[in-house]
Amino acid sequence: MTATVRQPASAGAPAVTPAEVPSVPPASAAAVRAVRDAAHATEPIPLAEVNARAELMARFDRSYLVPAETFLSIAARLTDPRRPGGPFRALTIDGRRAFRYHSVYYDTPGLRSFHDHRQGRRLRFKVRERVYQDTGERQFEVKLKGRRGDTVKHRRPLAGTDTPLDADYRAFLADTLQRAYGIDSPAILQPSLSTDYLRATFVADGERITCDAGLVCDDLRAGAGAGAGYRVRCDAGLVLVETKTAGHLTDADRLLHACGVRPAVFTKYCGALAALRPALPANRWRRAARCAFGGGGDGPERP
Repeated sequence: MTATVRQPASAGAPAVTPAEVPSVPPASAAAVRAVRDAAHATEPIPLAEVNARAELMARFDRSYLVPAETFLSIAARLTDPRRPGGPFRALTIDGRRAFRYHSVYYDTPGLRSFHDHRQGRRLRFKVRERVYQDTGERQFEVKLKGRRGDTVKHRRPLAGTDTPLDADYRAFLADTLQRAYGIDSPAILQPSLSTDYLRATFVADGERITCDAGLVCDDLRAGAGAGAGYRVRCDAGLVLVETKTAGHLTDADRLLHACGVRPAVFTKYCGALAALRPALPANRWRRAARCAFGGGGDGPERP
């Protein structure tokens, strides 16, 4: 695990702007290279067609931690023009097929969102700002758990210097939680974690696969608590693959299983906090966090 000291954000600070966001690891990293190669080896699909065929704002997600060589083999089979039903194609915008993502997650001082997910509560949610670094687009997103166990995402664009802590976005969050769950929004939210990575997206009818590499996670906890101001990096040889569908098992899931890759109990937010703050009760994510970030599961060390 790589751990470096950084200055923690203040509780009310706006999210990091694209110009301040750290870059993903160099292209020589095996996973970054594999994601780029796979995306450029298949046919393109424009964003408008992705939204028409597989927008999937309500979906079932499964996560896999896949060695780069295995990922390339699986991607080649999914994007094969001879695949029954047609090949998966790579999202392409202005000729680009791999995109830099930056997210800032918001939580209560007591990490309500983290603990609700740890305890498997039905009425749980995540709040984040997502920045599409290559275009500058910013979205305020609220992710909920649906009645069927699916993930339901609500979003609203962020403009100019807006931050998720501004009144309009707090009202959007409050309305979303009240309509979906009948619960009040937390009184206090603050930045808790940021993530940066490179993503390629592969699409077939009703199915979407996101493939992330070079994941870097920064603890934004204010103060000098355990983990505050530290960073962890995902293993440079692992691709984080997420299958997304309105139904259940997909062709991609079955192919991953056939190659000996099983679903991982892992989310970027909870897995990274488990690695950054080893004192947290996070047993359900500890194994996957150890696989993703290394370090024997003991958390980051001061350099």
